[in-house]
Amino acid sequence: MDNQTAIRNLGEIALRVNDLPAMKRFYQDVLRLPVLGEFPDAVFFKVSESYGGHTQIIALFHRDVEVSQTRSTVDHIAFAIALGDFEREKSRLESLGLTVELATHKWVKWRSLYVRDPEGNQVELVCYDPAII
Repeated sequence: MDNQTAIRNLGEIALRVNDLPAMKRFYQDVLRLPVLGEFPDAVFFKVSESYGGHTQIIALFHRDVEVSQTRSTVDHIAFAIALGDFEREKSRLESLGLTVELATHKWVKWRSLYVRDPEGNQVELVCYDPAII
């Protein structure tokens, strides 16, 4: 059995915030992070280039956005993996009895696997896929 991890880098940290405009100003103006994407209830900031085309980011989500098993965009940690490991990791996680949720984030060409840790925290394995239109 291969025990080597497919994780290559920390891809993302997602924070839930009470005052999205104030937090955006802090991360943009004080820390000087460039905005990668902005939505009504979320802002994504670029931290640096990362592994395999997936940009390292910090994402801020307004606390009023509902958190549930079906909503996979808040309160999670993302780890970058290689595109070539995506299907193998999906199969491996499922073989461990985990429920694996899939997502495609077209605006940044990311493909994601989501699982829950034993305490219910969401963990994302994400890769850059240039074939996503």
